[in-house]
Amino acid sequence: MTAPSSDLDGWRAFVTRVELGGAGRTVAIKDCIDIAGLPTRAGSAAFTDAQPASAHADVVRKLIDGGWQIVAKTAMHELAYGMTGINEVTGTPVNPRDPQRIPGGSSSGSAVAVAASLVEVAIGSDTGGSIRLPAACCGVIGMKPTFGRVSRRGAYPLSSTLDCVGPFARDVSALAAAMQTIADGFDSVSAQRPLADAHVRVLDVPCDPAVRKALLAALVVSGWQSTPANLTLLPAAFDAGLTLINAETFAAFGHLVGSGKLGADIEQRLGRAGQTPVARIAEAEQVRTAFSAEVDRLLDGVDALVLPTLPSAPPTLNAIRRGVSVVALSTFVRPFNLSGHPALSLPLPVTDDPVPVSLQLVGRKGDDELLCALAQHLCPLLEAVHTDFHRN
Repeated sequence: MTAPSSDLDGWRAFVTRVELGGAGRTVAIKDCIDIAGLPTRAGSAAFTDAQPASAHADVVRKLIDGGWQIVAKTAMHELAYGMTGINEVTGTPVNPRDPQRIPGGSSSGSAVAVAASLVEVAIGSDTGGSIRLPAACCGVIGMKPTFGRVSRRGAYPLSSTLDCVGPFARDVSALAAAMQTIADGFDSVSAQRPLADAHVRVLDVPCDPAVRKALLAALVVSGWQSTPANLTLLPAAFDAGLTLINAETFAAFGHLVGSGKLGADIEQRLGRAGQTPVARIAEAEQVRTAFSAEVDRLLDGVDALVLPTLPSAPPTLNAIRRGVSVVALSTFVRPFNLSGHPALSLPLPVTDDPVPVSLQLVGRKGDDELLCALAQHLCPLLEAVHTDFHRN
C-alpha cells in the first residue's frame, strides 16, 4: 500500500492508492467500504483519526479472491449523504464528461475514476441514487443491484434498508464481470447475452425535452416492443425514500452533529434529519410496501421498465455555489432504493451535445442479469449511432 494522495492526473478521484489482489481487471473502492489496514473515512474530517479497518469488506475480499487489482480508494460526498459529489475535505473529483458540471454523488470518485479511464471498474454504494446519479453525470454505466444481492458487510453506514453496493464500468462486459465476482450466483453468461427481442414499459415522467428526445431515440434504435405506462406512486416513493434516508443516516451519524467536524451542508441536513417524526417514518414504510407492489405489477409480463436516470442535465458547479437545489435530480432514482428493485443507468451518446443524458432500466427483484443483457444489446447500437453522427 502507498501513502494517501489527494490528486491523480488532475481528476482528484482517488484519496488513497492501494496495491492489492492479482493481475486481473483494475478496480477502485469507495471510501465508505473497508479495506483491511486502511482507515475508512467516508469523505469526512470527522474520521480523520479513524483506526485502520481490521478486515476487508465482503465485496473487497471477493474481488481479491477473484484476482482483481484493487488500486485505490475513491473520493465521495461526505458520509455518502449528498448528490453533488462536492467535498471540501478530500477535494471534488472533476467530471471528465464536462468539467463545469458536478460529478454527482455520493459515489463521485468511483464514477470519475471509470469515466477518466483510471480503472476498468469502480465499486460504489447507492442509498438514494448514489451510483446511478454520478454514472449519469459522468457518462458511464452504473448499477444498483437488487437490495441484498451484494453483501454490505464492511460498508457504511452499517445498517440500512436502502443501501446497495454495486459497480461502475464503461462497458457491460466489465460490469457483468464485477457482478459475477461480488454477487453470489450471478450468471455472467446470460448477463452478457444481448437481449434484442424484449418488451419494455416506458414510464411517462416529467423531464426536460432534450432528455425525452434522447430516450425516445434510444428506444427506436433498440428495436424493443415498448408500451407506455404510469407509475402513480413514484412521487410518494420519492418522498418516502427521503424520509427514510434522513432517519437512517441520522441514526448512523447523528452523534457527529455539533462536533465541529462536519461540512456545513452535512451539519445542517443531519440536524434537520434528527427531527424526522416517528409517524412519518411509519407512513414511509407503508408507501414502501405499496410502491414495491405497484412496480412488481408493472413488471409483470415485460422485461423492464424504462425511464430517464435524471430528469434534466446535471447542474454546474457554479450553479450549486449559487444555491441551486439538487434534490429533484434523484426524482427517478431514489424510489427504487425504497422498493429494492435492481436498476441500471447507461449513457445515451446520441447527439453531439456534451451534456450527459442517461436512460434507466428497472427490473424484477433478483433479475439483475436481465438488465445487463438489455444494456448489452442497446449499448453497441447507441455507439454506432454516435459514430455515424460524428462521421456525417
